[in-house]
Amino acid sequence: MAKKEVKPFLLRLDPKVHAAVQRWAEEDLRSLNGQIEFILRQALAKRGIKLDAPDEEPPAASG
Repeated sequence: MAKKEVKPFLLRLDPKVHAAVQRWAEEDLRSLNGQIEFILRQALAKRGIKLDAPDEEPPAASG
């Protein structure tokens, strides 16, 4: 099975938020990183924002 490509990203969190998400991740048997991605994917879906296909570049911003 091929590994999916990931983009490293530095995230600064309030220590209390970090601890709460870490506990949530442990309850769901996920890594902290996996939990954050799960939360972000849920939020995107709730807003109706679709993910770009992995082999497509996002459209250039106009303005």
